Amino acid sequence: MRLTRLLPALALSLPLGLAATLSPAAAETELTIMSYNVWGGGGNEQKPVDETVAVIKAAGADIIGVQETRLEPEDCTADVCPAAGDSVAKKIAAALGYHYYDQSKVNDALWANAIISRYPIGPATPNDLGVPVDVEGRKVWVFNIHLDDSPYQPYQLLDIEYGAFPFIKTEAEAVKFAQETRGHALKLLFDDMKAAEGADATFIFGDFNEPSFRDWTAETVKAGHNPIPVRFPTTAAIEEAGFTDTYRAVFPDPVAKPAYTWTPTSEPTATDDHHDRIDFAFARAKDLNVISAAIVGEKPEAAEIVVTPWPSDHRATVARISF
Repeated sequence: MRLTRLLPALALSLPLGLAATLSPAAAETELTIMSYNVWGGGGNEQKPVDETVAVIKAAGADIIGVQETRLEPEDCTADVCPAAGDSVAKKIAAALGYHYYDQSKVNDALWANAIISRYPIGPATPNDLGVPVDVEGRKVWVFNIHLDDSPYQPYQLLDIEYGAFPFIKTEAEAVKFAQETRGHALKLLFDDMKAAEGADATFIFGDFNEPSFRDWTAETVKAGHNPIPVRFPTTAAIEEAGFTDTYRAVFPDPVAKPAYTWTPTSEPTATDDHHDRIDFAFARAKDLNVISAAIVGEKPEAAEIVVTPWPSDHRATVARISF
């Protein structure tokens, strides 16, 4: 397989893939964090797990929140789609020489999730959404979620049929449906995040199945990216809790860098879909510095780090941070 790396703006001379380092003088840790919906490790299209491993290696990730480690069933619909088969998290971790934790509870914030880490992983929170990670003696918490995709507000606003839900026209309607769809999952997350109080750093990864409020703005509407501005509530709530959207910290202009993670399987001009950034890597830490960030995907027009062949129906997001 062929790997092409395009370094994102503001990246330092350090490559994304360096392991975390702790300087006794400065007490600074560097990590590369990643969120990646692996689509059954490529298994939904009969692709080998090796291709998923190659994506993570190309990103040089130290800690990865992985979604969809199991397959979609043949009779998957917008309303009913239970995960099938075994998780590929163990195979991915073994190929990397990493630790892993399968998030096996069934609740509104999970759909075949796993956390994979270069560093040892501790016991999970009550709702199975987070784990502590021992990064060379520093206390790091990692949370990983996969939120409900139905109803999906971009489709509702653009009259794209998906599930038995009404089309809508206003920001207030979009926020209402988003809160009804993902609000309970967000509560589970915030309940579990109480365990992270006092941590040196906390990360939230996930396929949110909801865009960022930073990407649906008056400017993106004027550019033709979106029909109306929407302050989507899930990303807004997480940022209000002190977290940084690592990709937008490096690339703040959503017109110049739409950074679509959904989807490599169609063109942005497709009338039966709407491309969006719905996969996120959020970080919170004292003296947090986002050194560099990238979308990892199948072609240079859509990603800063390019990997071919590409095994998923999502692109991944990755960031190099220090704290």
